[in-house]
Amino acid sequence: MNELDPPLDLLAVMAHPDDAELLCGGTLIKSASRGKRVGVVDLTAGEMGSSGSAGIRAREATAAGTAMGLAVRVCAELPDAFLENDHESRLRVASFLRRLRPRVVITHWKFGRHRDHRVASELVRDACFLSGLRKLNIPGEPHRPHKLVYATAFREDASPPDFVIDITEQMNLKLDAISEYVSQFDQATQAGEVFPGGNRDLIAQIRAKTAHYGSLIRTPYGEPYRTDETFEVDELSDLGVSTF
Repeated sequence: MNELDPPLDLLAVMAHPDDAELLCGGTLIKSASRGKRVGVVDLTAGEMGSSGSAGIRAREATAAGTAMGLAVRVCAELPDAFLENDHESRLRVASFLRRLRPRVVITHWKFGRHRDHRVASELVRDACFLSGLRKLNIPGEPHRPHKLVYATAFREDASPPDFVIDITEQMNLKLDAISEYVSQFDQATQAGEVFPGGNRDLIAQIRAKTAHYGSLIRTPYGEPYRTDETFEVDELSDLGVSTF
């Protein structure tokens, strides 16, 4: 990661390695395949996970990042299971934002089963604002992302989404990236915000849920998002997604 590198078009800032793949992997792959500069900041190394280790998960994250076509993937090395939205953490995340200069940031929905996911959502939002303050005492030029969006996949308390990205063509690559996390997902039936689906294994459950989001925009697979802002529609006759 070099401050002279071009700014990122899209950056996912997530609590743990594998969160980006699960929640917005198809979206990241789609942007990267279209020539956009895409990156991931893992806030922690996932060292408190019941399976694997920080070293194993780092290697898996690198492999998954390659599969997704990321321009950069870094770890902020904040404490897994003990994330806090405190001054030190906000400055650390803001320093990455200044170095990577993303136009759009994706992070967790505001609620979640894992406390790190809930804290990460607030931490990332606050860091995005602070990063733009000229007098903030951290290296780099002030930078504030144009847009912050929340990935709401698998969250029952966040529907309906404000918009859905069609990831039909990226679905298999998304699953390939997820499958790099052998230490976490081998023979798993749930992960993170992905709850069990009866007798379905994890991949089948991801397919089922992602198919549901796709159905909302009349496509086979999709990833859902929320924003705090209302979207502008320029011309009503150009709206997509048929009512009937």
